Amino acid sequence: MSRKEPDRPADGTGDELPSESAGPPVAASEMVAAGPFSQSDRAAVYRAIETRRDVRGEFLDRPVGDAVIARLLEAAHHAPSVGLMQPWNFIVIRDLALRRRIRDVVARRNQEAAGMFSDERAAAYQRLKLEGIVEAPVNICVTCDRTRGGKVVLGRTHQRDTDLLSAACAVQNLFLAARAEGIGAGWVSIFEPEDLRPILKLPEGVVPVAYLCLGHVEELFGRPELEARRWSKRLALQDLVFAEGWDRPWPFPPGGDGED
Repeated sequence: MSRKEPDRPADGTGDELPSESAGPPVAASEMVAAGPFSQSDRAAVYRAIETRRDVRGEFLDRPVGDAVIARLLEAAHHAPSVGLMQPWNFIVIRDLALRRRIRDVVARRNQEAAGMFSDERAAAYQRLKLEGIVEAPVNICVTCDRTRGGKVVLGRTHQRDTDLLSAACAVQNLFLAARAEGIGAGWVSIFEPEDLRPILKLPEGVVPVAYLCLGHVEELFGRPELEARRWSKRLALQDLVFAEGWDRPWPFPPGGDGED
């Protein structure tokens, strides 16, 4: 029995890839090589990941140009998103009066947060600097439009919060691009999401996912600041990875335990 040739598209171009399980045909020209990066490019990616830090008090009094901000936003916009819903929007905030209003909200919520810790821990908490809203020359609020894509979105049918997770991927892309640009980035989360709605005029269905402070820096902590200040410490990766289920550790190869 001869093998049946795949159906050709009506336009007769003939360069489409087989797509029995992947939806409509895709032109071969849409594909790109997927080989590994060069050693130097690969090292640069891992360096950005490993040296990225949450910046709070190291911002310089130096403006960040619009061209740099545009590159960071382009990187964020290239983040993966479930069902290609791209639920993010970005609000760039330079106005000092507006940033002061948001700083005041965070300061009030910060006092509330301090009261949630024990006495000793509360004292340590109050010594920490947890935001640079006014010190940083530019802030960016990353939002998630929870209505984007309609009521049914591919891949979101059973996990509602994949839109929020997708927006968080955009935040991570922005952080890594900022590191590559020599721009410090700090994530401020000490507020109720509804606190920002009237200040930033957010429409219904749109929620803030991350409030970021951005600015030039001369130096960064060699390890996470909260670890350097003994608030917490990085967990050992080998304690967090399992094989085939929760009950068996994954056997790390020699020299591959996540440590330098």
